Amino acid sequence: MLRRIGQFISPYKLMLPLCFGVFIAADDQTVVVTLLPEMMTDLRVAVSELDRASWSITGYLIGYTAAMPLMGRISDRTGYRRAFLLAMAIFSIGSILVAVSPEIPGWLYGGEPEYNWLIGTRIFQAIGGGAMIPITIAAAGELVDDKHRAIAYGLIGASAEAGAVFGPIWGGGIGTWLSWEWAFWLNIPLTIAASIWILKNPPGKRTNVHVDIRTGLIFSAALTLLTVGLVRIGRPDTLMAISLTLTIGLVLLLLFINNRSRDALFPQNLFKLLSFNLANVTHFFIGAALIIGMVTVPLLAATVLEKSPLEGGLQLLRMTVAIGIGALIGGYITQRVGERSPVIIGTTMTGIGFLLMSAWTVNITDPILSIHLVITGLGLGLVISPIAETGLRKVARDQRGIASALLSASRMTGMIVGLAVMTTLGTAQFHELVIDIPAFSIDPDVQQHIIDSTSEAGMKVFTRFYQYGAIVCFLALIPAWIMTNKRPNAMTDNS
Repeated sequence: MLRRIGQFISPYKLMLPLCFGVFIAADDQTVVVTLLPEMMTDLRVAVSELDRASWSITGYLIGYTAAMPLMGRISDRTGYRRAFLLAMAIFSIGSILVAVSPEIPGWLYGGEPEYNWLIGTRIFQAIGGGAMIPITIAAAGELVDDKHRAIAYGLIGASAEAGAVFGPIWGGGIGTWLSWEWAFWLNIPLTIAASIWILKNPPGKRTNVHVDIRTGLIFSAALTLLTVGLVRIGRPDTLMAISLTLTIGLVLLLLFINNRSRDALFPQNLFKLLSFNLANVTHFFIGAALIIGMVTVPLLAATVLEKSPLEGGLQLLRMTVAIGIGALIGGYITQRVGERSPVIIGTTMTGIGFLLMSAWTVNITDPILSIHLVITGLGLGLVISPIAETGLRKVARDQRGIASALLSASRMTGMIVGLAVMTTLGTAQFHELVIDIPAFSIDPDVQQHIIDSTSEAGMKVFTRFYQYGAIVCFLALIPAWIMTNKRPNAMTDNS
């Protein structure tokens, strides 16, 4: 038995330190969820400013996504091992800065703690974290042969999902026994261990490609302004109009500069590959669906279902563990029978899972709740490997770093857009549903009716989100089906 396990692990053993880095970075995406109340108290953010508080999560996602193309290109130039060590150094410095962010105003100008310093340091930390996935995916192209690569992609996806699962639990434990800063101080020994571990790997192939920092900065600015604009869709104003207008202008500028660059950050030949383009579109939809589940499941538990934060985290755990399992299964199926079956089955399963969740009521209980979450999670996991395998199959070896970065960034962009739209539409819909409900009554029966009506309104908002999730998944079936059609891919790739 142990020999068979060893034979299974052997082709992937060089991937283990890289997957550990992916795990650490993904953990910090979600660790602040359970630490946020304590962080808000220490940094003097009122409960009524939750939209501002959420930027500690949104900012990390933006930094995480914005770093991917640049770091993917750096990986192509320096080799994956040097890029990994650079990313770990940035992530470590960022972790230290986050931990000391309450003290920074006092050190610089004698000021009081400010929440904006936390947001800024989180974005810096995310630059290192966002590099992990593209570097690791690119490394898989060198370290694992074609026969085993699909499972390697599944391991990367499973590592990312495992980190996201562990984050809230890790943060909850630290918040209970220590202060929130320790969630970031404890990153340091982990990053040191990962850096020492990676030194046992070969350095990876180096190329002479140019790293276009200017285009990367424009991409980051456009992504940030897009997010600022989208979070205000529920209450349109001048800021929303300016943000979206500037986003369009920056995208046009990015295209102009990128097309004139000697070594474009976004290589034009990549976008001549139909399979690569469709993989990115599919990944965008999957990211939007994923964030719906990741955010709403614990939020629904904590509000409408009146569960504790721990119980909400355990509910989400059922979906996220299933994602990790689905990622490994999807890699195995992709390796054995190809990409079409797992990506179509996975996308369909996720859509069905969201449809089942959209029928939930305030009385939803196990085992039905768990079954629906597991179906959704398995579907989301199944698609990880076939999307990566299809998107990168025709990509030249010296462009796998940037290609994998763009592929990962498309999913993260879907998550950012999905989170922004969901937040603003959900707030607007909830206010619309409760506008005629009294705020309070001294009559116990009337007050109970108010509580019940408010819970029903909240449940309607959440079930609408699940309907949106189903629609997004079924839309994803279109590019998923076309990208796994060998005939159009072959025609386009030879053009």
